[in-house]
Amino acid sequence: MSDQPELHPSIVALVSLAANIASNHPKQGLCQLERLRGMGVPQHQIDAVVEIARHIRDEAGQALDLRFDEQSRGGPAVDASEASGEACCTPTASGRSCC
Repeated sequence: MSDQPELHPSIVALVSLAANIASNHPKQGLCQLERLRGMGVPQHQIDAVVEIARHIRDEAGQALDLRFDEQSRGGPAVDASEASGEACCTPTASGRSCC
């Protein structure tokens, strides 16, 4: 173990929730929701994490689809952000930054 302080349990639960959502994990982070609510984390903070995680998940799916479509047509595989001219980090639909 290092001398670094441990992450607060609410931070660990938020990270776990986001990872479960972004990775399409079958459990979807539902146990983290109850844990976060039990710790008194405000719903608006939980909602922000869910929105950002879904945004990242959706961007990843779009990038994979684009790459597949290009390769299936015999074209070069390019990064989705390069192909669309977008920055590597785009805001969510409500304008939240994901980076």
